[in-house]
Amino acid sequence: MEELTLITPTFLFSAISLLLLAYTNRFLSYAQLVRSLKDRYMEDRSALTKAQIINMRRRLHLTKNMQLLGVASLLLCVATMFLIYVGLQTVSAYVFGIALLLLIISLGLSVMEIRISAKSLEIYLSDMEKSENP
Repeated sequence: MEELTLITPTFLFSAISLLLLAYTNRFLSYAQLVRSLKDRYMEDRSALTKAQIINMRRRLHLTKNMQLLGVASLLLCVATMFLIYVGLQTVSAYVFGIALLLLIISLGLSVMEIRISAKSLEIYLSDMEKSENP
């Protein structure tokens, strides 16, 4: 196994930070959408609104897990840098590998969430099409 240097986890550190920023922005937009959906559901308890709420709950769950895995990956990158600093090369390599694995899982969840988001938009568009065609 090739020896890690402080530079290797540093690259991942910056990438994860940007990814977490994107996840946080997504979460904030969901929070606003949830409030809007709740108001709409209280006025009109339609099947479309209920389907969107169910869809949003799944998206929020995935986003929460994406964020948790991303933060865990970031923490492990910092731990890797510390382990390299104190000279524990073998341990640092394993910790870095776990950080990479957590990041891969986080990105996989992101792909799942994007697919669910697209489905949500399809539900909304299909309702618009139905209302245009009497």
